[in-house]
Amino acid sequence: MSATSKGLSHVATDGTAQMVDVSAKADTARMARTTGSIRMERATLDAIVANATPKGDVIGVARLAGIMAAKRTADLIPLCHPLALTDISVRLVPDQELPGIRAEAVVRTVGKTGVEMEALTAVSVALLTIYDMAKAMDRGMVIGEIAVAEKTGGASGAFSRV
Repeated sequence: MSATSKGLSHVATDGTAQMVDVSAKADTARMARTTGSIRMERATLDAIVANATPKGDVIGVARLAGIMAAKRTADLIPLCHPLALTDISVRLVPDQELPGIRAEAVVRTVGKTGVEMEALTAVSVALLTIYDMAKAMDRGMVIGEIAVAEKTGGASGAFSRV
């Protein structure tokens, strides 16, 4: 039975928000891959790539911030389940055509619920960290295009944005 046919899964019978009970679900291998980007002035991108910004290694710090954020997702999103993540990777790739940086996070677990929120949080915080570390050079940066690109595992099966 789908969530819509049996009612909204995050709404209790009295209409209040609730965390979904996933205890009856089987553990499965789950993966989510998300993407996003930050656009900036070419001079800002050049400084980031050359590691010549006032705050240091923007890409390295942002990558670690994304990994740390994925692990703290349940502390940030009220109805997310705390998950034992088995793998988190965050890639930040400079793109001269934007100009800016493209972000990708891949998060994995074996569990009862998916890791889309963890992967979305990783990309979002990585991009926010880039903004924070380079804002003295370029306050006009634009973060966007954050989306789930792919997910596997669970009863709903695979998804690919393609």
